[in-house]
Amino acid sequence: MFFGQENGKRVYCLQTRRRGLLRTFVGAFLFCLVLSIGIGFIVIPLLRKLKIGQNILNYVTEHNYKSGTPTMGGVVFIVATIIGFCLFSGKDAYLSLVCIAVGVSYMVVGFLDDFLKIKLKRNEGLSAIQKTLFELAIALIISFFSLSKGLTKIHLPFLSEVVDLGWWFVPLCVFIFLASTNSVNLTDGLDGLAGGVSYIYFLAIAVIIALQINNDSLIYANANEYNNVAVLLFCLSGATLGFLLFNTHKATVFMGDTGSLSLGGFVAITAIVTGNILFIPIIGITFVLSSISVIIQVIYFKRTGKRVFLMAPLHHHFQHKGYEESKIAIGYKLVTLFFALISIISYL
Repeated sequence: MFFGQENGKRVYCLQTRRRGLLRTFVGAFLFCLVLSIGIGFIVIPLLRKLKIGQNILNYVTEHNYKSGTPTMGGVVFIVATIIGFCLFSGKDAYLSLVCIAVGVSYMVVGFLDDFLKIKLKRNEGLSAIQKTLFELAIALIISFFSLSKGLTKIHLPFLSEVVDLGWWFVPLCVFIFLASTNSVNLTDGLDGLAGGVSYIYFLAIAVIIALQINNDSLIYANANEYNNVAVLLFCLSGATLGFLLFNTHKATVFMGDTGSLSLGGFVAITAIVTGNILFIPIIGITFVLSSISVIIQVIYFKRTGKRVFLMAPLHHHFQHKGYEESKIAIGYKLVTLFFALISIISYL
């Protein structure tokens, strides 16, 4: 009888803890969604008043009407995310704070790029080499940080296996950072596209981490650290979804590189510290397609003088085919949602 009572208490405590976590996750998501909308109503008129507008590439004639639309809107969902995390996070938030530091670092790089575009009145701010060097520096710092902390293990999706990469994790980590930041940046070419895909991605990874906690399939011992990373992801998802109120076609504000590079940084770092980096190309398949389409286009054009796509990244190809921006964005979100559900189901 005694052992039965003790076991019952454990089950009750576990169920209570799970309900508490669920309330925290949902609360963080909804709070940041509403807060992001509120901040947007304040920041966007300010950006317009300061004439912080986007310059449009001359050869993207379909987007000429967007010239002058306020940019740097990424600060809206990043500020909302940080405030929400501060309110909903618990103890042992060290790795989550590292994630925020990385996301903000990439935001600063994006902000500098956007600032130079506005100041110089052109579509290019930092040169490709300058931007890559900044991104690479952050990636290298975090890669060796991960190695020093033993954060070198990864989940193998759908196999319930874990692999420790050791030193090989460093080049993989650098690649993940460069690929994620640039892929999200490339995807940010249509109204609501990058933001729409990102909020579904963050929500899916947050749910996967929550299921890993529930199934005791954590790579690292401290469940509180995982809880807080999940809280951060729910905050990011809610804040990005709230931003879409202003960024969906026809957008009244763009996230700019301030937002897209930051989102890419968060995509990479949250997956790295939880060992879920192989879910990036699965759930973030549309990010991958953006980069691959550009690579294919460049290589094929240099070799043959012809183009595979009407225009790259891929979403511009669909646009030249006559598809509306809103329909392309919906299609990308549906593809992301499909792969997100497959990934989540593997943990049920």
